[in-house]
Amino acid sequence: GSLETKKRRFTYAEITKITNDFETILGEGSFGKVYHGYLDDNTEVAVKMLSPSSRQGYEQFEAEVILLRTVHHKNLTTLYGYCNEGNQIGLIYEYMANGSLEEYLSDSNADVLSWEGRLRIATEAAQGLEYLHLGCKPPRVHRDIKPANILLNDQFQARLADFGLSKTFPIEGVSHLSTGVAGTFGYLDPEYCQTFRLTEKSDVYSFGVVLLEIITSRPAIANTEEHKHISQWVDFMLAQGDIKNIVDPKLHGDIDVNSAWKAVEIAMGCVSHSSTPRPNMNRVVMELKECLAMETARKEGHRFGSGDQSGRMMTLNLTSELAPLARIR
Repeated sequence: GSLETKKRRFTYAEITKITNDFETILGEGSFGKVYHGYLDDNTEVAVKMLSPSSRQGYEQFEAEVILLRTVHHKNLTTLYGYCNEGNQIGLIYEYMANGSLEEYLSDSNADVLSWEGRLRIATEAAQGLEYLHLGCKPPRVHRDIKPANILLNDQFQARLADFGLSKTFPIEGVSHLSTGVAGTFGYLDPEYCQTFRLTEKSDVYSFGVVLLEIITSRPAIANTEEHKHISQWVDFMLAQGDIKNIVDPKLHGDIDVNSAWKAVEIAMGCVSHSSTPRPNMNRVVMELKECLAMETARKEGHRFGSGDQSGRMMTLNLTSELAPLARIR
């Protein structure tokens, strides 16, 4: 159907029917509860209902509807429609059968994502973010990039979700917005926290933290007394030249080591304290695609010409303490 029918407005009665009277709860967020449902054509959907007690809820609901009515990308969640009837406010999305990335990075999950699977999810999430920053007119900043907001469909394809905090750069040529700090502790750009200047590079920082979590399966903030940030831990491990113990031990070393170095290098570039040295998402996508190609080639048993490969590692933009470690082959 046309765009309008795809983003249609549903009545509360229709929502009740879609969710079979709100029978199955998929999850609950700051916004409210999320229910499972089916449209008339049997399309599976997730229905997010705004809880009356959610203070910022309505503004976030509006931000999300406005954004998802105007943008379309394979790595952003699809909005089928919305309900805005009195105090019954809801959003109807495509159903993501494998839940969020957060669930796959937690210790309690028995399903271990392969290294290739992790790099693929990272690349797809990066593509969604690249589209928001560079493909949208005007560009947009997500402001809440974290594993809980990266959803996985039945094929494990990644989609960015939850655009309630997103901000648009309304004027051509404006490099930053001055705005109160919003987001999630552990993923917040330290520069944005100090200056209140929001730029695309604030999302890049958050993405870097997510990438470190994908590589290590450790939380952004350690559950220890020191509450160490994941980037400090990785920094400490790198200083010892210890790539094998940075990567999630559940992978048992079944990885292309050079692609692991490169992924860590990309992530550490993204989490630079100052925004200037952080890469843009276009560069991040390009580099992650190279990581994925290395790992795919290893799996298929091809070598890129191994001599040339280790030489290339030396020319990567590795920080000084990493340079001697590029000889790991």
